[in-house]
Amino acid sequence: MRLSTRGRFAITAMIDLASRQTPAPVPLQDLAVRHRISMSYLEQMFAKLRQHGLVESTRGPGGGYTLAHNADAITVADIIGAIEDSADTRPKEALRETSASAQEMTQDLWDALQSTVVAYLRTVTLHSLAAEQMAKGFQADERKVVQKGVFQKPRPPVARPGTPNSVFALAQAWGSKA
Repeated sequence: MRLSTRGRFAITAMIDLASRQTPAPVPLQDLAVRHRISMSYLEQMFAKLRQHGLVESTRGPGGGYTLAHNADAITVADIIGAIEDSADTRPKEALRETSASAQEMTQDLWDALQSTVVAYLRTVTLHSLAAEQMAKGFQADERKVVQKGVFQKPRPPVARPGTPNSVFALAQAWGSKA
């Protein structure tokens, strides 16, 4: 499991989804603007998160993404595991350059460190991260629901009968007072 900027961005976006008060879908555009993350980058991340069953998508106007499970059921290890590639991305030439004895000498150390990190990340839930951020004062901006459709035509304001409606009527009204 690798920890990278992609994983950090995914965790940030998931905390934003978990800190919502309403279950309404969150458009990626809102996340991109709020966290200054590229829209195409977010689309790639959320496609992987959706494939792993961590988020659900809603299409159409007013659509976006919501958590697929309760925030208590999603851990940081789940998010990182969905986003990061599990395969070793180093070229085979780089793997051959290190001597076998040097790799064997430290392999147990790195394996133990890896298992410790993964075990810790499995204990950190998305709910606990969202609660921590909310305690620090972070509030997710809720998008106002836009109602589309046919509405009642606005009524024109009712003219008051004693009010002059032209310059001439105004002059007459002032002339009668003088």
